[in-house]
Amino acid sequence: MNAHMKKTAYLLLSLLACTTVVSCDDLLDVVPQDRVTPETFFKTEKELKAFSVNFYGMMPGAGDLFMEDADTYIQMGLTDELKGTRQIPASGSGWSWGSLRNVNELLLNLPKCPDAAVRAKYEGLARFFRAYFYFEKVKRFGDVPWYDKPVGSADTEALNRPRDSREFIMEKMIEDIDFAIANLPSTKNAYEVTKWTAMALKSRFLLFEGTFRKYHTEFDYGANAHDYKWYLDECAKVSEEFMASSGYGIHVAGGAKKAYYSLFTTSSATENMDEVIMARNYNAAYNVTHSANNTMISATMGRHGMTRKLVASYLMADGSRFTDQPGWETMDFITEVQNRDPRLAQTIRTPGYTRIGDSTPCPPNFLHCMTGYHPIKYVMGIDKDIYSGSDVDLIIFRAAEVLLNYAEAKAEAGTLTQADLELSVNKLRDRVGLPHLNMETANANPDPFLTNPDWGGYQNVSGSNKGVILEIRRERAVELAQEGFRYYDIIRWKEGKIFEKQYYGMYFPGPGEYDLNNDGVPDVLLYTGDTAPASTAPAKYKVGGTDFILSNGESGNVNPYKNLTCKWDDNRDYLYPIPTNERNLTGGALTQNPGWNDGLTF
Repeated sequence: MNAHMKKTAYLLLSLLACTTVVSCDDLLDVVPQDRVTPETFFKTEKELKAFSVNFYGMMPGAGDLFMEDADTYIQMGLTDELKGTRQIPASGSGWSWGSLRNVNELLLNLPKCPDAAVRAKYEGLARFFRAYFYFEKVKRFGDVPWYDKPVGSADTEALNRPRDSREFIMEKMIEDIDFAIANLPSTKNAYEVTKWTAMALKSRFLLFEGTFRKYHTEFDYGANAHDYKWYLDECAKVSEEFMASSGYGIHVAGGAKKAYYSLFTTSSATENMDEVIMARNYNAAYNVTHSANNTMISATMGRHGMTRKLVASYLMADGSRFTDQPGWETMDFITEVQNRDPRLAQTIRTPGYTRIGDSTPCPPNFLHCMTGYHPIKYVMGIDKDIYSGSDVDLIIFRAAEVLLNYAEAKAEAGTLTQADLELSVNKLRDRVGLPHLNMETANANPDPFLTNPDWGGYQNVSGSNKGVILEIRRERAVELAQEGFRYYDIIRWKEGKIFEKQYYGMYFPGPGEYDLNNDGVPDVLLYTGDTAPASTAPAKYKVGGTDFILSNGESGNVNPYKNLTCKWDDNRDYLYPIPTNERNLTGGALTQNPGWNDGLTF
């Protein structure tokens, strides 16, 4: 990398990470007034890049990329969404438009640049981010107003306009993303938006919209709205084009036991650009860091942990279902993690796990992980354990997601073939040496665990493709674990009742010593009464105490929220409420989302 490229990369790096320091919406809510004005700016590629680099602040921040709150991961303190305790806010809560104003400001001023090729490139970039912005808004609020020009405080009519239909918004998003695909550079770049990033985004939002419309028939999507199959077919088309022409594939270096893990523990995403489409760039030398390490090895950073539901979803190494084994419900940790899909041991601590750069075995640590299923994705060496000491790049888009989108879109649309599975899901299975998913076999015998209501199974899947849809959802949950997808997957599938179920961790048959590292040395002592018995185990927990609740009292699964009742309202909770101040400001032109009663009379 030459000096100019390094300077550009680290300008991007600093701004990409700005959400950890200050709201990026605030950076350009107004045009800079000290040295430049719209009349003198926006004329060169250098100026356009300097302005547009702030757009990257729309993308997820560090914690959003290594933390997850849904049914497959939990931490200390369930979110209001999971508990069913959301309140209608007066303001905020995602109803922010500063980033969109910046995008539209650039688009308005692009004609000042005399270079047509440069104009097209930066129009493509801006329209990518406008599509990205609106995808986030639609996921959260449903129908929203469409703005394609900067709106000022004097623009009363624009500020007070009602929502546009969801169909209209999607049409505009597709127009924007298609322009981006046609005009953005096709050269791979791990830190800047390219044609391939735009195709991955299009694949993502079309899958979301198609499946949302399939399962959410209660909403009005607008006049002449396309049906769900149209969106799924379009998702499949762009995903297939990406797979055929992008040059991206599945990272396999290191073999079945290391390749998946290395995606998340290789310091620079540029080393994994066979799969990584785009990542956030971090580098300790430039003081651009995050807290992934500290989060996973600290008692005060949420004690993030995988749930037993997801652990049980991983297949056996021979492709058979773990939950078909007799007695799996009461299986101890050492037994349950043997001979499993290799991604399990590359996602959580299992016997023999050691930290990067160290040879000391590290068993699961309940002080740092509520469930005992201790995450290791994005966890680097011990030298990174200080607060905000991590600088491994964090992935935003990778090819595996596009492959999964393709398979799911085809399955949900009823057009999936075995050949489609070979192009997609089975490439992911090849990476870890699992037998291929067979469509006919899956549909002939759908997995009862994946629909078991006691374990938060899916209740809305039906039809001749039920078995293979369930298997694709299993593959998605496993492959994209801890990457920020799960909550909105549940939303689009209309499976919110899952959040009412209990959140379980490891199983323990009762008090006693437990070896979690399979080395003959006890790691945990569980006891009852007031005093712990003598033990060499470094960790001792009183069963039934505030830190170690078991589902059956003195035995069962770790059950930290046993005494908490969560509620999900199917008639309300799939969309967030519109803040009351925004409704007041528009005199009721902005209507409230269904089921949310804000007390306003218009």
